[in-house]
Amino acid sequence: MKTSVILTTPACLLALLGVMAISCTKEATQESLLKADKAAAKDVAAAADVSISAINSNLSVNWDNYTHGVTYTRSNAETDFGNISAWVDSRAMISNGNLRITLLKNALSGAGGVIGNIDVSDGSAYEMDYDIRFHSQFDWSRGGKVGFGFSVGDGNTGGDPGWDGNGGSLRLMWYQTDAGRVFFQPYIYYKDQPGEYGDTFGKSYPSSGSITKGTNYHVHMYIKSNTGSNTDGHAQIVINGTVVLDRDIRWTTNDSKRLIRNVTFHTFRGGSQTYWQSTTDGYIYYDNLVVHKIQ
Repeated sequence: MKTSVILTTPACLLALLGVMAISCTKEATQESLLKADKAAAKDVAAAADVSISAINSNLSVNWDNYTHGVTYTRSNAETDFGNISAWVDSRAMISNGNLRITLLKNALSGAGGVIGNIDVSDGSAYEMDYDIRFHSQFDWSRGGKVGFGFSVGDGNTGGDPGWDGNGGSLRLMWYQTDAGRVFFQPYIYYKDQPGEYGDTFGKSYPSSGSITKGTNYHVHMYIKSNTGSNTDGHAQIVINGTVVLDRDIRWTTNDSKRLIRNVTFHTFRGGSQTYWQSTTDGYIYYDNLVVHKIQ
């Protein structure tokens, strides 16, 4: 068998070298593009991680690591809570390891307090605990919304009843009667609420007598979503070990809106009428917040 030998001219050699150079350049370019794609993918993943880390399933905040007297800023709140919808720096301060919220005189709702909604991982059951105390010179006025709570689906509040079946909320308020009795009471929006505003179910803590200024109260809340149009959801409020509310409830009928989506932090006077106002600034203290997603 004969072997063919090809004699290459200088022109052929130059052409061959050109082809090899182009091939190497293409490979180098492809490798650079691949590296760039990988780097971009890492950047996207890192950004996604930041976003995901800001939406928590569990919270544990006690404010002990902050210096007494400093402003508790929105940046601080985002660090501790994650993705929170609103904050007012001028009304939040650290006081001896507690979060102190100022309620401004002659003001109601968000104009005088803090209304924040913390975006948490969607779930069908959550629980929380926290401590609350009213300043020794606090003016009860008529009352207001107070503390941490939960919202379901669209998170109905503010005179928007949950009758459309798309959302509800589990919150707490303090209230003073004309006779001067002051107490905590549930304040709940849900599918079957009887009136336009939050349902108290006629419950209060204490069941007789009044809460007092300068006293620490420990609040425990549990919430569970219902399924479909069933009344198999649940709401529970326990204060200082006393069960204030413990009942099955139908939060929603729109199954796509059934999950718990936010931890609420609503602290303000009102009501909307001027008799809910106070002529003095007031202070409410919070400590030892723990939020736990059950499922």
